[in-house]
Amino acid sequence: MTTEAKQAIPRHRSLEPPGTGILSIFLLLSIILGLRLNAAPPKHEKRIRAIRIPNHLIHLDGRLTEPIWQQAPAVTGFRQRDPVEGAPADELTEVRFLYDEDALYVGARMYSQNPRRIIAGVSRRDAASNSERIIISLDTYRDRRTAYSFGVTATGVRVDYYHPEDHEFRRDYSFDPVWEARAHIDSLGWTAEVRIPFSQLRFNPHRQQVWGVNINRWIPSLNEDVYWVYIPKNETGWASRFGELVGLEGIHPGRRIELMPYAAAEATLRSEVDPADPFHRSTEAIARGGMDLKMGLGPNLTLDATVNPDFGQVEADPAEVNLSAFETFFEERRPFFIEGSGLLTGSGPGYFYSRRIGAAPRGEASGDFVDVPDNTTILGAAKLTGRLRSGLSVGALGAITAREFARVFYDSSRTEQAVEVEPLTAYGIVRLQQEFGRDASTAGITLTGVRRDLPRGSPLADILARQAITGGGDWRWRFQGGKYEFSGHLGFSHVSGEPGAIAQIQQSSAHYFQRPDADHVHLDTTRTSLGGYAAAMRFSKNGGRHWLWEAEVEAESPGFELNDLGRLRTADDILTRAQLTYRENRPGRVFHSYRVSLRTFSLWNFGGVRKVTRLGMEFEQTWKNFWNSALEIGYRSRGLSDRMARGGPLVGSGSAWRIEARLRNNFGASTRWNMEALYKKDELDTWEFELSGEIFLRPAHRWELSLNPFFAREVETRQYITTLEDGRPETFGQRYIFSTVDRKTLSLQVRLNYAFTPDLTLELYAEPFAASGRFYNFGELSAPGSRHLRRYGTEGTTIEETGEGEYTVTDGENQFSFSSPDFNRRSFRSNVVLRWEWQPGSTLFLVWQQDRAADVDISRRVTPAALWNTLSNKGNQFLALKVSYWLPVK
Repeated sequence: MTTEAKQAIPRHRSLEPPGTGILSIFLLLSIILGLRLNAAPPKHEKRIRAIRIPNHLIHLDGRLTEPIWQQAPAVTGFRQRDPVEGAPADELTEVRFLYDEDALYVGARMYSQNPRRIIAGVSRRDAASNSERIIISLDTYRDRRTAYSFGVTATGVRVDYYHPEDHEFRRDYSFDPVWEARAHIDSLGWTAEVRIPFSQLRFNPHRQQVWGVNINRWIPSLNEDVYWVYIPKNETGWASRFGELVGLEGIHPGRRIELMPYAAAEATLRSEVDPADPFHRSTEAIARGGMDLKMGLGPNLTLDATVNPDFGQVEADPAEVNLSAFETFFEERRPFFIEGSGLLTGSGPGYFYSRRIGAAPRGEASGDFVDVPDNTTILGAAKLTGRLRSGLSVGALGAITAREFARVFYDSSRTEQAVEVEPLTAYGIVRLQQEFGRDASTAGITLTGVRRDLPRGSPLADILARQAITGGGDWRWRFQGGKYEFSGHLGFSHVSGEPGAIAQIQQSSAHYFQRPDADHVHLDTTRTSLGGYAAAMRFSKNGGRHWLWEAEVEAESPGFELNDLGRLRTADDILTRAQLTYRENRPGRVFHSYRVSLRTFSLWNFGGVRKVTRLGMEFEQTWKNFWNSALEIGYRSRGLSDRMARGGPLVGSGSAWRIEARLRNNFGASTRWNMEALYKKDELDTWEFELSGEIFLRPAHRWELSLNPFFAREVETRQYITTLEDGRPETFGQRYIFSTVDRKTLSLQVRLNYAFTPDLTLELYAEPFAASGRFYNFGELSAPGSRHLRRYGTEGTTIEETGEGEYTVTDGENQFSFSSPDFNRRSFRSNVVLRWEWQPGSTLFLVWQQDRAADVDISRRVTPAALWNTLSNKGNQFLALKVSYWLPVK
């Protein structure tokens, strides 16, 4: 580095990040409050007894006609959480429990003064929407922390989820047991019958069982939410506050062995195929089969395994145009990886991102015609999940993906070659979490590993790490019944492989070790491994009538790396975050409830550079008519970005402000809508406006329609284009080229569902998408740390457009060229799925997918008509039929 370049580096040592002083204060406060506030939660004496009956006595029709129902004691005495907190329920509810050798039965009578006002449409499982429903929550371990919830609407639609924590709204909807429910509407209101097989639950092997239980009824026509065990809004806890279900004796979960073989056939129809392409035809069809296994290992653990899994019924990801340097992380939609995923993730870094398993191959192949697999084949996967009697939760998953090859055809020699694009790879993750204390505090550890079969000399060995190991510990220490909480984590990562692969990691957008003005990191192209660490502490007050607060400090070292099996956007970060909230949950003259929050956020890197500081305020309120609105105002100070130049020097960022408003109508309304608007602007003339919303309506009893429009207009004056050599000494001999981009995005997500019955549904998802970006006003970074660009066409430079999207710049004796990445993209993606649960646990899927895309002239505007025009794009279509059969082994 030249002397002039070193002198050009701005000094920022006055902006040192907070150090161990803040961490020590947090630790001291947690110990003091832990000694003073570790009080036991209040005990609740509510209790209900289940009555044993002979096997097969109940005929499940939702009508409660069997006389035995009237012999069982009834749960009554429900209290409101809304609209009048703590008041007796306006409508009477009676719930009774029976059981036989195989299952628990729940019979419920929900009275209504006006049965015609009962809101309940027919929809598929787990899509109860705003229908009136009854939910039974069971803490089968009686650990006062976890629970299963089983709900049924007035039309018999089932809902189920798992509570992995002592919180009502921490829900894992991947819980998908085999159970039955029926409902019936009559002149008194409605009734429901539920049958939950013991084989679908986990509980300790005691002869006499005592389970925790709570019951919730939601009445949307009255905006009334009532509970058997009422928990005030100002207090925390869920399973820890349950009443007791007693009388269960001599029951067993059974062997819990379930097989689910499947058979599938699919066809791909392509709209455009080159006649000379030896790999692709206009129509291609394949058939395959596989099997899933679920097996109980004792009463507490479950083993799930899959061989050659099929995910043809999974909905496509939304379309996007990503102009950043960072990967987009999409949600997991594959059932095997969703179910029980809560037991594989802790409160620390993102060690596990299941979509790494079976992702698209990352190797490259080139030729006249190339056929690359869309996804890596999952040969098999298995997971072990459960919770032991000691309070130890266990989650483990292993998977093996196949070695994948691209087929390459060379026209000149008329030869074909197989090129490896993904190695044989093994993935693994283990997580253990132990509960302790009267307030259900937790401590956990996570360990992940990836091993790729990469022989030395393989081209893939220069782009992929051979081995990656990550892990760490996390804790959540709760005081005074969960009112206060001290949490945090410590973690590590270690990746190893050939120098080329480790160099790629160092230069990736998560690290950028090649930054020329950073003296705390440097690029070492001889390294064969990379390691790092992460740490965080957080202290919060989560309960109380009015005041809530939290404070946090977190750090991820420059070498911390998770992106082999986890997800990490950036390392080399130290952040502090704090928030203070005042809330009022008691209805007043204007608001039903409201909250005001103040928050601050600051981010540094390990070189002491303050990257950003943000301040914000949010005011959220629920009105007396149960409409909800929120207004958020934020300010961002000037800072320095170590990512904007994508491996180059620091780039100054201007101060900015933002305002966001949200509004939605009553959740209990038959037609629901919400809308959001965002506007932000900075001192460098970058601005953005977004408008989005949702409309949900039920045109008829069996129909559901939802529309999610989105519009965004953004003018970004510091959009990175490329880096070229032969630059000025002030910028280390490089030219970091930026431009202004005028970007427009318009999309509409449409969901239209028809339910023949709760077990037979037809669902449509469609997303027309249009986005354009016009790049202009090109320039280069004037100096490290500067907010200003040296615009081409000024300061002795000239710029000329030499072709379509090609520009040539003359700077003194130097001349260089680059391309403008203008784009105007149109796409249409859709899924139509016929889903039929033809018997409990067994399902048939018929799927039709479309993926249409086209690039159009940049001069064509993005308008609502552009969305309609996406239907005329050419693309591929996909048809699939899948049948699975649930086979319990008794």
